[in-house]
Amino acid sequence: MQVRQLSCALGAELQGVDLADAVRSDDLFGEFRALLLKHRVLFLRNQQFSRAEHVAFARRFGELEDHPVAGSDPEHPGLVRIYKSPDQPNDRYENCWHADTTWREAPQFGAVLRCVECPPVGGDTMWANMALAYERLPDTVKAQIADLRARHSIEASFGAAMPIEKRLALKAQYPDAEHPVVRTHPDTGEKVLYVNGFTTHFTNYHTPGRVRFGQDANPGAADLLRYLVSQAYIPEFQVRWRWEPNSVAIWDNTATQHYAVMDYAPCHRKMERAGIIGSVPY
Repeated sequence: MQVRQLSCALGAELQGVDLADAVRSDDLFGEFRALLLKHRVLFLRNQQFSRAEHVAFARRFGELEDHPVAGSDPEHPGLVRIYKSPDQPNDRYENCWHADTTWREAPQFGAVLRCVECPPVGGDTMWANMALAYERLPDTVKAQIADLRARHSIEASFGAAMPIEKRLALKAQYPDAEHPVVRTHPDTGEKVLYVNGFTTHFTNYHTPGRVRFGQDANPGAADLLRYLVSQAYIPEFQVRWRWEPNSVAIWDNTATQHYAVMDYAPCHRKMERAGIIGSVPY
């Protein structure tokens, strides 16, 4: 197996290896896992494997979860189908910078995403290293956010365009989760900046140490959150991947955020993702 680093911040392409072989080989899977923790996101091309093998490989990292809004393959629970089509003109929205399912109490540890069909140009995905983003923050900001916690919401994201009854039912099923703004990576012990497109507000900002008068809380908290979320936008923290059919990305959802670039209409883009259940952030 050859490992080719793709950017200074994160990302490596693996060559000369078949992902399906790691389903049966403990040693090879161990190499995958170690490389994932080192490079944050791994890429492979020309991977010929079945949906069952896709699910089996991802399940070696942990149990898989379905998504309450995106549809899953009926024969392979845990394999979410992210299909975009020119036949769905009202479903062209893609996403913002985010880490998957941070609106859950225990967000995903990671994911294995396979390209089934993509446009000849466009539809790339970008990732940002949020451990590096935290490391590069000014010390004054690190001190300011050390004890902050924030809410993450499926209602305010996936539910926003739903009729109110359906949106409220979604929130009742998945209440907003509260996580530390700086979480500790459960495997590496690194500190990770943990706010993204699902984050709505801080829950413990309004304290005497931060707020002189009540009016301070409004612009102060909102401006700080916007600043923190914007760290994922910095190119020095990013890697960008151009998809081809049967290419694969495996990423550490704890330490990264990602963004699917919506520049390919009116083309098809069909992706299948196995999301791996993670732990409660601390």
